[in-house]
Amino acid sequence: MFVFSKLFSIVINPGFWILALLVLGTALLWTRRQRLGRRLLAATVTMMVLVTVLPFGQLLNELLEDRFPTVRSLPAHVDGIVVLGGAVDQFTTRYRGQASLNDAAERMTEFVALARRHPEARLVYTGGSGSLYHQDIKETEVARLFFAEMGLDVSHIVFEGESRNTWENALFTYRLVKPRKGEIWVLITSAQHMPRSVGAFRQAGWDPLPYPVDYRTSGWSRFRIGLDMMSGFENLWLGLHEWVGLVAYRWLGHSDALFPAPRPLPGATPDH
Repeated sequence: MFVFSKLFSIVINPGFWILALLVLGTALLWTRRQRLGRRLLAATVTMMVLVTVLPFGQLLNELLEDRFPTVRSLPAHVDGIVVLGGAVDQFTTRYRGQASLNDAAERMTEFVALARRHPEARLVYTGGSGSLYHQDIKETEVARLFFAEMGLDVSHIVFEGESRNTWENALFTYRLVKPRKGEIWVLITSAQHMPRSVGAFRQAGWDPLPYPVDYRTSGWSRFRIGLDMMSGFENLWLGLHEWVGLVAYRWLGHSDALFPAPRPLPGATPDH
């Protein structure tokens, strides 16, 4: 299923279909099916314009990011803090010798901030490698280096480095730390990824406090017209990836709900 999910993610990528249609349409221009080729090219260009101009990706992502509210304050006592991997580049780090973060870096920086504000909490980083070919190079290498550079005592952090996806993040981490009933665990991940993450963690056996970060949308821009083709396709791809992931996780039994919803937790202050 891990290999299948990686291959399927390529198939649902809008960029894949745009490229395939452009190549096919152009190739048909050199055959007797020129009319079909022109139609394919015209349809492809129209699709590119629509994705560039209209906020399809923004709408998909805002629905995901608005599902769980921003948390302004946590309970006075926190038993543990878990941050999901996916915010680092372990390959560049291995080659350059410096901790390399990607555009989800807020997962890492907010983890450091919460760790300092809650010294009583157990700290966990979960993330191995999501690569099909380089399972030997782990995200935990980057996390350990980055947290040490930020002044955290990495000997007090539990590093789970075998998981390859969100379901394994939840399952392996649960088995590793064995949270007790009634404990308050904070889950940090990107806002758009939070619904699927919460569903997986609940299915694995615990119910963490969702702490979304790394927002990509701001409500006021919901229907804004754009002219950035790269951002348009990136946002559409990210949104489709998460929505398809929600359906797949529910179908596979890796989530407790199709679209997990917030649950009240005493002591936490959400931003409504």
